[in-house]
Amino acid sequence: MTVPQPQDTRPPSPAGPAPRRLSFLTLPLMIGLVYNSLSLLTIPFSGEVIGDMVAEYSRVSGVALPALSPSLIQTALWISFVLTAILILWLYFTRRAVLEGRSWGRVSSIVLAVLSLLLFPFGTVLGVFMLIGAFDRDVVAYTRR
Repeated sequence: MTVPQPQDTRPPSPAGPAPRRLSFLTLPLMIGLVYNSLSLLTIPFSGEVIGDMVAEYSRVSGVALPALSPSLIQTALWISFVLTAILILWLYFTRRAVLEGRSWGRVSSIVLAVLSLLLFPFGTVLGVFMLIGAFDRDVVAYTRR
């Protein structure tokens, strides 16, 4: 009697082995994923800190700022929470698509790279690396499906 061998359920590699510069895309996407996940954990607890910062700024600058109500601060924090969660999902699915060799993952990573160029200094460095990786000849060939 023969024992059945487990079958490999992973999707087939798109075009052979992954190119060297594919990590120029996947590593910054993972860094952004981890960073935004950690910031998502701190958002719900930032209400008092924001109120204290506004009061301190008002005191230091000498400009009388209107007091922010706790409900207004909570609304802004919930909006930030939802937007950050959407960004995390975007980063996750983009990284997954790039690793699977899908062309929309490369396009999405280019969009993320251009947006991260605005986040000086670390986002700029990550964005430049992502753009170098996204326009690499081997990566373009790898993500052709």
